[in-house]
Amino acid sequence: MKVPVYDLEGNEVEEIELPDFFEEPVRKDLIRRVVLAIQANRRQPYGADKRAGFRTSAESWGAGHGVAMVPRYKGRRYPAAGRGARVAQTVGGQKAHAPKPEKDWSQKVNRKEKLAALRSALAATAKPEFVKERGHVIDDVESLPVVTVDDLQGLRKAREVREFFKATGLWADVERAKKKRRKRAGKGKRRGRKYVKPKSVLIVVGEDEGITLGARNHPGVDVVTADLLNVEHLAPGAHPGRLTVFTKSALEALEERLSG
Repeated sequence: MKVPVYDLEGNEVEEIELPDFFEEPVRKDLIRRVVLAIQANRRQPYGADKRAGFRTSAESWGAGHGVAMVPRYKGRRYPAAGRGARVAQTVGGQKAHAPKPEKDWSQKVNRKEKLAALRSALAATAKPEFVKERGHVIDDVESLPVVTVDDLQGLRKAREVREFFKATGLWADVERAKKKRRKRAGKGKRRGRKYVKPKSVLIVVGEDEGITLGARNHPGVDVVTADLLNVEHLAPGAHPGRLTVFTKSALEALEERLSG
């Protein structure tokens, strides 16, 4: 499978043969399993405070009062007098089954399965049907995946990266990500993540020489080196077919990494 290599102006400079893993079948089930494992292993432990619901002076009245022996407030002051505390069914009491910080959320996936999922996710980036299914706009993109010269790795300015996107037909997808930004539902909008932004172009480089600085202000654009590339980068939300740009050195590094 041969694809053209583009320079920063969008001109075809040569044609190369893609590595064999781009022709492998796309295993959605395997990709989903590995992505969910990556997310689970990134999850931080959390739990309730051990003293939650117990910071109170309430105590049980004991037997013989005709009421349940739950801890209660003493005194004549309304409304606290006689009100229950501490136990789960009372106002301000502890939770019945609070989350435990010692719970292990991690998931184990075999090394061979991880590599197979990565190869499968890479193959999906070369198939237009999977890229379109994710919602990417590729009407102006001539070939998938987009392969470019290593000069891309040194672009430090947003203007330079934007000109490259326009020259290779990728800018329409970046604009789609900008227009489809929406407010997050629920309490998350009060926790520093008010907006949900779609993913657009993924740039895979052999070595980061400044491209992160040039690409970080474009909506939905991510940059990753070939040695750190994982399935979640290629299939956000466990949906394969992300619109991806590879540099020549990145393809060589991936071929060496996945050849074993």
